[in-house]
Amino acid sequence: MSNTNKNKLHVEVWSDIVCPFCYIGKRNYEQALADFAHSDDLVVEFKSYQLDSEFIQDPNKKSDQRAELARKYKRTPEQIDAMYQQIEQSAKSVGLEYHLDQAIRFNTFDAHRIGQVAKEKGIDEQYYENLFRAYFTEGKDLGNQKVLKKEAMQSGLIEADIEKALEGDDYAYKVKQDIAEGANLGVTGVPFFVFNRRYGVSGAQPPQLFLETMQMAYDDWKKSDAPQLKTVGDSDAASCDVDGNCD
Repeated sequence: MSNTNKNKLHVEVWSDIVCPFCYIGKRNYEQALADFAHSDDLVVEFKSYQLDSEFIQDPNKKSDQRAELARKYKRTPEQIDAMYQQIEQSAKSVGLEYHLDQAIRFNTFDAHRIGQVAKEKGIDEQYYENLFRAYFTEGKDLGNQKVLKKEAMQSGLIEADIEKALEGDDYAYKVKQDIAEGANLGVTGVPFFVFNRRYGVSGAQPPQLFLETMQMAYDDWKKSDAPQLKTVGDSDAASCDVDGNCD
């Protein structure tokens, strides 16, 4: 954390690029932040999380996510279409445009490695915003490194930053460290927001819940006490779990 941010209330966000509720949750958080009287006292950090770390993408074949989800959830393709429509409507309600039938499944590990460099540069929020848009709205193949690098550069990174992230084990370790850190805090699904290591918000909760949590965390932060992490809000809020199940 930079010296500038040491005197800020720290908000950590565990999320994965392929999680549809992570982008929606980000928007709900941002709406709450816009209404929070002390927003200048908050600083956000994006943490790596992988919903499907074992996925191997075939560069010559686009995976049929609709069919895969039908098999996974033991539903018909028509039921998966209905699920897509429900999620797309939720996205639309917060000003996002989703085209889930165009999303190209990919292993997000390299994207998170680059995200670690973006975090060092202080542009991780913009980086993940760009990747969410590219994946859910524009249907870009982020498993293609040329496409991924282009999105990273549009976020403000230079080619040397990206090569630094993808070479060696340093940034791979940082990704795994984030995931392990989340597990130690009890993160079993994403999005998961942690306010000053005092309050946790699980799932794409409504803006009002984020706003109330910000206020509680801010009040505790000002008092400088240190209670254990408390998870607030509806435990059934939309999220994606560690096994990649999204509901």
